[in-house]
Amino acid sequence: MTGDEVRDLLALAEELADKELAPRADDFEARAEFPREVLRTLGKAGLLSLPYPEEHGGGGQPYEVYLQVLEVLARRWLCVAQSVNIHVLACYPVAAHGRPEQRDRLLPALLGGELLGANCLSEPDVGSDIAAIGTTAVLADGEYRVTGTKSFTSHAGHADFYNVFCRTGGPGPTGLSLLVADADVPGLAVAPPERKMGVRSSPTAAVVLDGARVAEDRLVGRPGKGFLIAMGLFDRGRLGIAACAVGLASAALDYAARYARTREQFGRPVAEFQGVGFLLADMSTQISAARALVREAARTLDAGAKPAEVTVAAARAKLFATDTAMRVTTDAVQVLGAYGYVQDHPVERWMREAKLLQIIEGTNQIQRLVISRSL
Repeated sequence: MTGDEVRDLLALAEELADKELAPRADDFEARAEFPREVLRTLGKAGLLSLPYPEEHGGGGQPYEVYLQVLEVLARRWLCVAQSVNIHVLACYPVAAHGRPEQRDRLLPALLGGELLGANCLSEPDVGSDIAAIGTTAVLADGEYRVTGTKSFTSHAGHADFYNVFCRTGGPGPTGLSLLVADADVPGLAVAPPERKMGVRSSPTAAVVLDGARVAEDRLVGRPGKGFLIAMGLFDRGRLGIAACAVGLASAALDYAARYARTREQFGRPVAEFQGVGFLLADMSTQISAARALVREAARTLDAGAKPAEVTVAAARAKLFATDTAMRVTTDAVQVLGAYGYVQDHPVERWMREAKLLQIIEGTNQIQRLVISRSL
């Protein structure tokens, strides 16, 4: 893709973010309402399928370009950027590990922009240790009967399809497989949504599978491939969250800097006081460093590096970018002082949202574990 084409794509993302996201964010977050129609609009513009092959309806973009689009969206509304990332991740198993006929049959619909996907990984007693997943799938008469409970599923109740990680074999990672279940399959139900600290317009709930019936041909790849698929999913998910973190932090810096230029104390703007000016300088530097780390990790993935190298690069990017988002949004509240603590200004919401980014797709303690083990 040429530089002009990338600029055009980012300009389109900016236009949609300004027109469709920014005016709705505060209202939808206050009412905890999921912006499904906004995502359909982005889907029609091709933003829900950017890093996938054009032959199946994708955008054919490298991950580095896709992550720049995510950053633009997150700068206006984190919920929507997260939803784009979640759907893109939900398409990954079939795109990367599906059988050729499976890709031809399923991918055009998954990438078409109308459908919305979700990943069912975590369980009430299983977080980052996915090798311990307990949900079972038993094959009988051409169908898998799936039983178990998946917790903290984003898009639960709104998704059109769910990637269900389940156990088709014995204990440990080699017994895991992945099934793509339509939302309306018999035996699949969604619990009431969680009441969250932030990103309230993004629905998160448990998915309960009580002998849910999923056709045998919805098994992605071969039995026992689920753990390998999950590892690739984590790498890409961490890069997406890192890009969202950079976008969120950038929004907080922009808002705090504008406020500091117009808020006067002792006869001059507070930005002229070193206590505030140096705080803003550190925020700007940290964001630039985080953005560079995210881009470097994306280029590592795009270059076809070994999976272990991608895993470490993604862990570093996710760790640094989300910790940066937490620091920057907290400092933005500090720049606004008492005004930063009230809901008349969005920085208090951004601070609550930043905390989520340090937790999802593997806590930052897990990222440190991944990085340290690689050394």
